[in-house]
Amino acid sequence: MKRIAVLTSGGDAPGMNAAIRAVARTGIDRGWEVYGVHHGYKGLMSGDFRLLGARDVGGIIQLGGTVLGSARAPEFKTEEGRREALRELNQRGIEALVVIGGNGSQTGAYAMHQMGFQVVGIGSTIDNDLFGADITIGVDTALNIALEAIDRLKVTASSHQRAFLVETMGRNSGYLALMAGIAGGAEAVVLPEFETNPELLADEIRLAYERGKAHAIIVVAEGASLDAQELARYFAEHEEKLGFSLRVTQLGHVQRGGMPGAFDRTLGTRLGAKAVTCLDAGESGVIAVQRAGEITTVKHEDSVGKPRPLDQDLYDLARVLAK
Repeated sequence: MKRIAVLTSGGDAPGMNAAIRAVARTGIDRGWEVYGVHHGYKGLMSGDFRLLGARDVGGIIQLGGTVLGSARAPEFKTEEGRREALRELNQRGIEALVVIGGNGSQTGAYAMHQMGFQVVGIGSTIDNDLFGADITIGVDTALNIALEAIDRLKVTASSHQRAFLVETMGRNSGYLALMAGIAGGAEAVVLPEFETNPELLADEIRLAYERGKAHAIIVVAEGASLDAQELARYFAEHEEKLGFSLRVTQLGHVQRGGMPGAFDRTLGTRLGAKAVTCLDAGESGVIAVQRAGEITTVKHEDSVGKPRPLDQDLYDLARVLAK
């Protein structure tokens, strides 16, 4: 009988629970023992494990967040911390590990693989910044939450002829902001991948006013060179240039919450099953991802630490559509 463990690490993402459920049940179907590790790498080092049965993962597919929990574990970045984790795994006779998380989490998974332990990752981050993946678990749900907020803000913005700076999450990736801007019909998007010129942005808002628009929505990624609060301070000093009065809404962690949509539930399920298939085939040092519409894998060494480029064509399209 093979024994495996599964953990969730880094920021929670809607659809993580679907992946946990799929790993557990596909593993059990093969006659394996599957252990859940609580609180990510922190729980891995402290031995916070629990044997999972098929019923233990029942009724979780629709839940947001992660039932296994997540936590910061700076000690895991050290060789001593990783050796402590290996000791806990070896004491229980666990032969392989599934790590559900984003870039930082997969960096830790790769380190375990380099130490000779069998590890398979699952791409999960609302930032969608994992190199080699088209879309990761949680992105679709987070995007729809941002889009709903933009739609609601448009109503009050039009009523009062206001401009709204709407700040999305995404860390150093502008994917969420760009896609929310396109889908929400924003007048401008501000992204980390491009330097922000507040004067040009003010001109774009002014042009929207002169074209007779009843509102202006500017979607700002949190990692942009000027965030929403900094832009608001600049515009407060030049409000006569805008035509609109200005308000700021920071969506923040609300984008992580709520129930995962159908896409993230099915993506999490498919990636969880793929991870178990990889373990069964003896693979290690790979991440289960969706790429070009297919469920496949990318090597850790080809993914971790590499920035995922933003689609320039989509950015150019957003500028065209804003006119």
